[in-house]
Amino acid sequence: MKKSITITFLFLSSLGFAQNWSTNIEEAKAKATAENKTIVLVFSGSDWCAPCIKLDKNVWQSEEFKAYAAEKLVLVRADFPKKKANVLPEALQNANKALAEKYNQEGYFPLVVVLNAQGKVIAKKGYENQNAAKYVAELQALIK
Repeated sequence: MKKSITITFLFLSSLGFAQNWSTNIEEAKAKATAENKTIVLVFSGSDWCAPCIKLDKNVWQSEEFKAYAAEKLVLVRADFPKKKANVLPEALQNANKALAEKYNQEGYFPLVVVLNAQGKVIAKKGYENQNAAKYVAELQALIK
């Protein structure tokens, strides 16, 4: 009994900083408007882009970013995997292509696009090999 309570507690406490990455920009806009938050749209190649993988590991998965994002951001991911094992459903592929046509015509990976609640671009940022604290500080500066 004690073991199951401990496991349940650890699972629930890990949800405190869980990130909720959306794949739907319209839902993200509605949430950003309702919660007075900024949208961060990330273009990623999750299974082939080394800087994308580093950005995910060093920043997105950090406790510092998770805490900041939970308070201030609505997160949207447009992923473009290449391996057959990671193929996205066709509808999601089409939605990601439409996002790329609008916000990432240059085809940069990774690309972080900061948007207001209406979907207007505030800033664009790539990834430099930096820690989460510096990346969060730069995002904060871009949003102000």
